[in-house]
Amino acid sequence: MTISKIGSKALVDCSVASADLEDGSITNAKLANSSITVNETSVSLGASASLVDISWQSVVTADGSTATSAVAGNGYFIDTTSAAHTINLPSSPSIGDKIAIKDYAGTFGTNNLTIGRNGNNIQGVANDSLITTNRASLILVYSDATKGWLYTNESNVADLEYATYITATGGTVTTSGDFKIHTFTGDGCFVVSCAGGLGGGPSVVDYLVVAGGGGGGAGNNSSSQVAGGGGGAGGFRLSNSTCMPAPLTSPLATPTGITVSATTYPITVGGGGPGGPAAVPANGTNGSNSIFSTITSAGGGGGGSRDISPRPGDSGFAGGSGGGGSLFSSTSTGGAGNTPPVSPSQGNPGGDTALGGPGGSGGGGGAGASGSDGSGQISGGGGIGSYVLATGFAGCNGTPGPVCGAKYFAGGGAGGVRGCASPNAGRPGGAGGGADSGPWQSHGSPGTINTGGGASGASSTGGPSGPDQRTGGNGGKGIVILRYKYQ
Repeated sequence: MTISKIGSKALVDCSVASADLEDGSITNAKLANSSITVNETSVSLGASASLVDISWQSVVTADGSTATSAVAGNGYFIDTTSAAHTINLPSSPSIGDKIAIKDYAGTFGTNNLTIGRNGNNIQGVANDSLITTNRASLILVYSDATKGWLYTNESNVADLEYATYITATGGTVTTSGDFKIHTFTGDGCFVVSCAGGLGGGPSVVDYLVVAGGGGGGAGNNSSSQVAGGGGGAGGFRLSNSTCMPAPLTSPLATPTGITVSATTYPITVGGGGPGGPAAVPANGTNGSNSIFSTITSAGGGGGGSRDISPRPGDSGFAGGSGGGGSLFSSTSTGGAGNTPPVSPSQGNPGGDTALGGPGGSGGGGGAGASGSDGSGQISGGGGIGSYVLATGFAGCNGTPGPVCGAKYFAGGGAGGVRGCASPNAGRPGGAGGGADSGPWQSHGSPGTINTGGGASGASSTGGPSGPDQRTGGNGGKGIVILRYKYQ
């Protein structure tokens, strides 16, 4: 452009190249900004771009078994006329990725849509979402690892619920009513992939955790006439609910269960303690602990016996429930229960013995009662166990007895007898505990497997007729049972 002057007047020569002025226009290249941004994408002026950043797909018809794998940038019409449906979000999303969903037939209220989180949070929570309102429309956008997928647009969505029910695997799974029951008879893992949430089932698991029972004390006739004490039951810990009632025989249930999250919970099922070896003779060994989350049940205490060298005494060992004291040449005591202490208590002490002629050793403690003391020619019976509903804690409205059935856990083992004490024959262990070893010259009986029952102590002969050695019974293995609302 040139400026010139004629007289007092300035003349402007707009000498713009003709190539830059076509049909009265200025080319894009001569503009300060030669592009615009549409849907986060730069588009050159003069080019074309879509203002819609969602690519809608063909209608998905739910069949009740096949899930949809969502792809970032796509929209999905979901028809749940015939069945509920699950759509899984991308597993490795990038910031800004979007997924759109529309209730095609207005049936989400009847057949719900589950939005699977696929490893990422939804609304900052590690749970799936459940859409339960008809004609719902929504768009999710991925933000970051903390909040995950966020809802940016919702229409006719009454409640963007977090996943409503617990989903888990592990153990032997059974169903009773609206509850699932996971039974572990050995070590394993309780794997929670989705915790409960708002609008449905809670994130709470009820539990029964029973440790291994204690082994029975040994018996020996080699001039000592030792009768072994009964093994104590494994610790018994139970959470209470309408369908998982506290045992009628003891206040061992807590009213609250364990709140879970989407993670793996190792399960330990304690083994029963071995019976005392006869050659020494010696006490039975304590059972092993059973563990779920923050709940640890202690193994039952071993039954007492005479340990000749060294000789720590004839008393039973402490444990979840204590082992019974052994009869030898002095009074001995049963081991303490609820050791280590928890509240509510996990068990009871073993029974004592009293010196004097032929007689019996103390019974092991049980979840429902202490072991009985040995008296005269009668050994102490094992403390009774506690029961829960045999149906898996659900569906019986809390009613025990023959209608629903009941199973006892954590009974103590009976004590052995010293001398020809035939009235002692058949002395019972607590339900689940080892029965009496017999009138004399008998090995101890084992505790019942997967009840945490204590074993019975061994009996000696009626006189110093030789090295008659009798082994205490082995304690029963424990068990872990978990229950939660799944629908």
